Amino acid sequence: MNVRARIVGALIAAVTLIVAGLITAPPASSAQLTEVTGFGTNPTNLRMHLYVPDGVGTRPPLLVAVHYCTGSGPAFYSGTEFASLADRYKFIVIYPSATRSGSCFDVSSPQALRHDGGSDPVGIISMVRYVQQRYSTDPDRTFVTGASSGAMMTNVLLGDYPDVFKAGAAFAGVPFACFATTDGSMWNSACANGQVSKTPQQWGDLVRGAYPGYSGSRPRMQVWHGTADTTLQYPNFQEEIKQWTNVHGLSQTPSSTDQPRSGWNRTRYGGTGTTPPVEAISLQGVGHNVPMSGMAAAAIAFFGLDQGGGSTPTPTPTPTPTPGTGACRVTYAMNSWNTGFTAEVTITNTGTSQLTSWALTFTLPAGQSVTSAWNATISPASGQVTARNVSYNGTVAPGASASFGFQATHTGNTSKPAAFTLNGATCT
Repeated sequence: MNVRARIVGALIAAVTLIVAGLITAPPASSAQLTEVTGFGTNPTNLRMHLYVPDGVGTRPPLLVAVHYCTGSGPAFYSGTEFASLADRYKFIVIYPSATRSGSCFDVSSPQALRHDGGSDPVGIISMVRYVQQRYSTDPDRTFVTGASSGAMMTNVLLGDYPDVFKAGAAFAGVPFACFATTDGSMWNSACANGQVSKTPQQWGDLVRGAYPGYSGSRPRMQVWHGTADTTLQYPNFQEEIKQWTNVHGLSQTPSSTDQPRSGWNRTRYGGTGTTPPVEAISLQGVGHNVPMSGMAAAAIAFFGLDQGGGSTPTPTPTPTPTPGTGACRVTYAMNSWNTGFTAEVTITNTGTSQLTSWALTFTLPAGQSVTSAWNATISPASGQVTARNVSYNGTVAPGASASFGFQATHTGNTSKPAAFTLNGATCT
């Protein structure tokens, strides 16, 4: 038996475990899973199934739930807890289905690893846009999750379409572009066996290279992996952490570590609340049969869909007044806790000339000190600080924006900076 046959056999065995251990009764409501056709550009003839809960409100959140190899959208609907959670929290779920032999998603071709490049990601994005238009979903609350092949697709969609998805949760996947091939094959044994290792910068560059010129915010990422996974082996877990912490400009040193359940070892990066930029859960002794009971709910909590009808628990940014020079506008939103906070900062170029680089200077209130940053470099850590663009978000056209964020500590003062200066021009 060749390597591919052994791997496919392992996937089938893993799916058998999933089916044996995870089948749940369909949600107790009149809502039904329905197939949608004619949803838009679909180069690989994916199928689309949609679940809209009873009583869904205006501007509901949207989740894409992507199945494993040999699976289907309806199987993932009935075999996971996402539909019942959708009933509870009133979000809509798209279940794509791969139709090629083996029912794996394309996460390896050059087309799949590029924004609007073609193949399966384009079909899935067509499904998202169809639902956004038909049901007026909230574009700021669009998420994706998946298992195995679907987890790999979760990584791919976040890399290809950071402008569409706000966060993802990948159960037993591999980093974006780890499965990349150029010979037409859709399987990469070296990656599957955990033999592909790159630096955080190299992994991050692969994500940034998927959408050249994109300078907006990046989706948050939650990754799950079992230590006993022999199909997509456990070293891929650390490679995913390397990738997404680098994408967010974070250290690989966790902000917090805990065990929410026996055998679950959770690390958070860039924040200590329930919605940090990156969260990773290592599952002791677990194989390739995830998500298991309670894991889908933890993903929904990471998305913030269990809070107030699906809105992410982030304060509404309060824009500072437009500067008199017309050069820039800044929004600065804080999410604080007892001794720390995170800040999300958006710079809008309200001038008439394109920025090719930017430096935003502001003074942190007394007692505040930056510990990490993403999408910018910040120095010094306290007092008057300057945030400078990184390699991929320095260009800002007139009317366009660039975003960055940081985590900081405080000693009781959670005030915001009083003024901002962009490249020497005052934004107040």
